[in-house]
Amino acid sequence: MRVLIIGSGGREHALAWAIMKSPLLTKLYVAPGNPGTARIAENVPLRAMDIPAIVKFAVEQRLDLVVPGPEAPLVAGIADALAEVGIACFGPSAAAAQLEGSKIFTKQVADAAGIPTAHWKKFTDADAAHAYLDEVGAPIVIKADGLAAGKGVVVAAELDEAHEAVTAIMEDKIHGAAGASVVIEQCLVGEEISVFALCDGEEALFFGAAADHKRVGEGDTGPNTGGMGAIFNPPWATQDIIQRSMEEVVRPALKEMARRGTPYRGFLFAGLMVEEDGPKLIEFNVRFGDPECETVLPMLNSDLLAALKAAVQGELGSVEPAWRPGSSATVVMCAKGYPGAYATGSEIFGLDEASDLPGVLIFHAGTMAEQGGILANGGRVLAVNALGTDLREALSRAYAAIDRLDWEDGFCRRDIGWRALLELDRFELNRGATQLGK
Repeated sequence: MRVLIIGSGGREHALAWAIMKSPLLTKLYVAPGNPGTARIAENVPLRAMDIPAIVKFAVEQRLDLVVPGPEAPLVAGIADALAEVGIACFGPSAAAAQLEGSKIFTKQVADAAGIPTAHWKKFTDADAAHAYLDEVGAPIVIKADGLAAGKGVVVAAELDEAHEAVTAIMEDKIHGAAGASVVIEQCLVGEEISVFALCDGEEALFFGAAADHKRVGEGDTGPNTGGMGAIFNPPWATQDIIQRSMEEVVRPALKEMARRGTPYRGFLFAGLMVEEDGPKLIEFNVRFGDPECETVLPMLNSDLLAALKAAVQGELGSVEPAWRPGSSATVVMCAKGYPGAYATGSEIFGLDEASDLPGVLIFHAGTMAEQGGILANGGRVLAVNALGTDLREALSRAYAAIDRLDWEDGFCRRDIGWRALLELDRFELNRGATQLGK
């Protein structure tokens, strides 16, 4: 198969790494790619949002499959444009991609499908939004309706913070047109998980779970980011919770989308809050998460490309993903200043030495190559993944790799997985007490 991956981040590097292992693959392109993908595939100088140029390239190169990484080209209609020229795309139509393109649309689908989610209201008028906040108080969640690169959600612990968020989004327009409407919803309390599914329009196949770490600061403090790290299958992603997530959230959404005449195909990412009475939907995303992708795919022990091919052909029933034993953890290295203003152009040393450590994979997220060196070229710059027999070993290996890197302008969180480790410690403590009591 001749395949094109669209995107330039760590997620796309991980997708390329996984697809390259497939015996079905004959040629792999990445547009525009990064220095990491350049080592294993052919980068193509096409922007992810230049849909006409991508379609032209797909036709000229007789591609069999296009795999968009980020959400923006999907919301803009890349799957529809490719379908018009007879080329398969593993991703939803523009109509179906509104599951991420509009928070209001997602809430409407959830209500119609009976999916458990937070009580919510939509606002197009800032004064009305402020008045509602005074009525309900805090904690409260404010979401820009449209795409905001993962930074359009504010979980406000205090009422002043909530009012500031509405002002910034709706009046100051910090997210542009994405903030013309907002969703204000109750604050769910529990542990978050990201549940992934492969969808072919009718069927949904569970494809891993992870816990992202969205806040920039340790202890989950500071502003939201695109993701500072992730762990595979956190302790609260029990078999029962995963089964309920698929049966109560993912499959009802798929059924409702088909009922609306917009069947959903592609990766479906359900962001969930696990509360005492079960999982509740926070949001849907219409692509693999980042850095969850870099955390989940290293655990996959079967052919990703074969699974994607089956999905676009409507044959998901023939797919049974196989997973490695053990655990996986990813720590994201960022440029100092992120998620605010940051500098680019600083050189990163020690990448090969760090990559040679046992169980370590380093995915490029925001880098560029210059005169034989690798320079930082983004906010999130590297996704350092490691596998281990358990979570502690995976995290230890990831941080050991980071300690081999020499990058003065970089930083990372040093507490990725901290909630999961506390949960595991409590489990071990309770098990030990039970055994002593026998």
